Amino acid sequence: MFTGLVQSLGSIIDSQPTAAGRRIVVQLGTLDPIHHGLGQSIAVNGVCLTVAELMAPGVVGFDVISETLRRTTLGSLPPESRVNLEGALRAGEPFGGHFVQGHVDAISEVLEVKSSINDWRIRLSLPPAVAPLIVAKGSITVDGVSMTVADCNSETFSLAVIPTTLQATTLGTLRPGRQVNLETDILARSIWHYLQHMPASIAALRDPAGKVATGVHG
Repeated sequence: MFTGLVQSLGSIIDSQPTAAGRRIVVQLGTLDPIHHGLGQSIAVNGVCLTVAELMAPGVVGFDVISETLRRTTLGSLPPESRVNLEGALRAGEPFGGHFVQGHVDAISEVLEVKSSINDWRIRLSLPPAVAPLIVAKGSITVDGVSMTVADCNSETFSLAVIPTTLQATTLGTLRPGRQVNLETDILARSIWHYLQHMPASIAALRDPAGKVATGVHG
């Protein structure tokens, strides 16, 4: 489990094909390697990966399987690419973002970046598969960064990004044409899943007389 609060800007040192997918080597930046050893989870641009090898101080290797490569942007990132990093949430740590699993739902494309001293806006494509889950003022994770949706329509949504986020993450480097990983809010996903299956749920609640049990008596 993660929060979407980026802890370090790392960089990809190497990315090589393997029989199962790719081996990606990442320099952890300021992320404390003492707490991120073998078998530990790290979100890399919003993708939960397991440390497979300790290669040097502050340098780790991840095995990324074909399914992950197909559903995320990790396979397209060349060496020297900057990446957002977050270690798994530990008991007792502050929870300042929102519930993030590190499971990417869709890939989105940056359509427009409006930058100024007072207002930095990023507009992105809205993949049809996740359109019902992205709402104005709701939570979204973009390349591992917990954000609030500024506005949305049937085809696009936008983010209003504060200077701190621009400096501490890769969002400040996004330009039109770039692709990013999206993870929708787990609460929105759960509610949508329930609504999609509500007819079956209602049928299960019917009493023997065929009436829906509402819990209201009168």
